[in-house]
Amino acid sequence: MTKSTLNVKGNLISLDSPLVMGILNINPDSFFSESRTQTPDLIKAKAAKMLEDGASIIDIGGYSTRPGAAEVTEREETDRVILAVETILKEFPETVISVDTFRSAVAKAGIEAGAAIINDVSGGLLDEEMFATVAKLRVPYILMHMRGTPQTMSNLTNYDNLLVDVCTELDAQLAKLKALGVADVVLDPGFGFAKTVEQNYEMLKNLSYFQRFNLPVLAGLSRKSMIYKTLGNSAEEALNGTTALNMAALINGAKILRVHDVKEATETVKLYNQLYA
Repeated sequence: MTKSTLNVKGNLISLDSPLVMGILNINPDSFFSESRTQTPDLIKAKAAKMLEDGASIIDIGGYSTRPGAAEVTEREETDRVILAVETILKEFPETVISVDTFRSAVAKAGIEAGAAIINDVSGGLLDEEMFATVAKLRVPYILMHMRGTPQTMSNLTNYDNLLVDVCTELDAQLAKLKALGVADVVLDPGFGFAKTVEQNYEMLKNLSYFQRFNLPVLAGLSRKSMIYKTLGNSAEEALNGTTALNMAALINGAKILRVHDVKEATETVKLYNQLYA
């Protein structure tokens, strides 16, 4: 039976109805320019809008992981994350915040500042201290599938069998987490990370395949190139495509939607619940 709750600071969050995670990029290099947010006033305003629109989690990232993204120092990433976490919690103290990082030191600093979840795009592969840090902090961990680094991943798309290989690679990391006693894990198959456009659609069509782990699945499709390359437009024009694919993800078992546009995703979840609850 798929795990249906997350223990967040001692409170159980139900996943019986899918949740919406709003993306807050505290960096100047995100692939979607409108998501870039760097000043306290902008952070506060965007967080307020996301919470008003129905976000259950706000995901803060201080390092862009788009293909070919520029390097950011650990100190700079930490400072960005702490600024955002403290700014949001000062204004909205009940907010559930996740820290989007592959660096254990940044994750630790974010949790100590008040965040509650670690969202690691590297699935523990880029920092050997990450899993031990998660276990020590006793927080939910989002395990994403990726190969290589944000700078090299687009060249690492060769799979013998996409679904089997992605699950095998996730399973190896899951075994390490279980051995350390990490209890709350969410799986993210990693749309756009070491996957071609065609592979992304194959994975979305077969998202239910990941339910074999009995863990909640997060879908991060928002405004990605798999949408705008298929439609022949841009990230700025990819909201309608995002909504369409978010519904497909929900139908195929996603329990968390990670999005730039919270209002539209919340409406998608409501319509999904009306159709399938």
